[in-house]
Amino acid sequence: MTAPKDHDAYIAAAPEPLRPLLADLRAQLAITLPDAEEIIAYNMPGFGFGKTVIAGYAAFSKHCGLYLSNAAIAAHADEIAASGLKATKTGVTFSPAKPIPDALVAKLALSSRKALGL
Repeated sequence: MTAPKDHDAYIAAAPEPLRPLLADLRAQLAITLPDAEEIIAYNMPGFGFGKTVIAGYAAFSKHCGLYLSNAAIAAHADEIAASGLKATKTGVTFSPAKPIPDALVAKLALSSRKALGL
């Protein structure tokens, strides 16, 4: 994928089966972080303030990722595991077969915002 100019362009360029997941994730983050700006950082769409990313998301060939502060991932590790999702220090991956629940997206985004002091 080339560097996207905005969230719409990023989602449009993603593999077709992942586009609904990305659109849903974008909508949930917009609801959860209503005062945050839609930004592009590290060639990924996200929500934040200036250059500080609260939550970013990405599409790969067969899955998507939600990227947050490591404190948010650590604080909700049990919920992530209980949802059957994989986590790294700063992200959670999910697929069309096992999407990330909206409630978990909201918890993670708010926790990331709090950890970043925003």
